[in-house]
Amino acid sequence: MSSSILLTEHGHHAIITLNRPSRLNCLTRELMEELAEIILNLSRNDSLLALIITGAGGLFSAGADLSEVAALDPTTAFGFSRRGQAILASLGDAALVTIAAIDGHCLGGGLDIAMSCDLRFATPRATFQHPGAKRGIITGWGGTQRLPRIAGVDAARRMLITGDRIDAEEAHRLGLVNKICDDALDHACRFAERVSAKFTREQLLAIKTALDQGNSCFPLKP
Repeated sequence: MSSSILLTEHGHHAIITLNRPSRLNCLTRELMEELAEIILNLSRNDSLLALIITGAGGLFSAGADLSEVAALDPTTAFGFSRRGQAILASLGDAALVTIAAIDGHCLGGGLDIAMSCDLRFATPRATFQHPGAKRGIITGWGGTQRLPRIAGVDAARRMLITGDRIDAEEAHRLGLVNKICDDALDHACRFAERVSAKFTREQLLAIKTALDQGNSCFPLKP
C-alpha cells in the first residue's frame, strides 16, 4: 500500500484515510485503483462490520485530480468514469455499515465517495460542492443519481447546475449529513463500536438486505 491511502483496523471496524493533504486529497487513477484493492480485501474479512472513510490534513477530498483528468482523451476519460462508478458501488461490499467522517472540503468525486456510504458525519467547518458546472464538466461517479436520492431533486438540481458550495448546516438540513459533530472521525468510531457491540453480523446483514430491497421491517432475531 502506498502512502496515499492509510488503512487501520480496530476490531470490528476499519478506517480508510485519504492521505494526500498537500494535493487536497485529490483522487488520481492510481489512488482509485488502490482504493479498489483495499475494498476488495476488506470485503473478504467476515469479522469486519463497519468501515469508515476520512481524509487527512483537515479535509475530506477535493475530488478527482483535474490536472490528470485534463490530460485524458475521451475514451480513457469514459473508462475512468465507469471505473470510478464500479469502485464506489463496491463500497457496500466492504462492510455492512459504511461511514464517511468529513472535515473540511468534500467536493466533486470526494462528495461522490461520501454519498456512497450509508452515513455521513461532518464537522461544523465541512463544506460540500459539485463544482463541475463551473468548469464545464459533470461528475461521472454517480453523483447525479445519489444526490437526488439523498438530498431531494430540487436541492440536487440547484447544487449540480450552479456548482454552489454549501456548509455543514445546510447539508444537514438537506439530509446530506446525518450529524454535525466537533470530531467527525471520533464520532464515527464510537458509532461503529456501538453497532458492533449491539448487533451480530447476521442481524446487520438482515437490516442491510431489507433496506436494499425496500422492505419496511427487519427480520431480526431477538
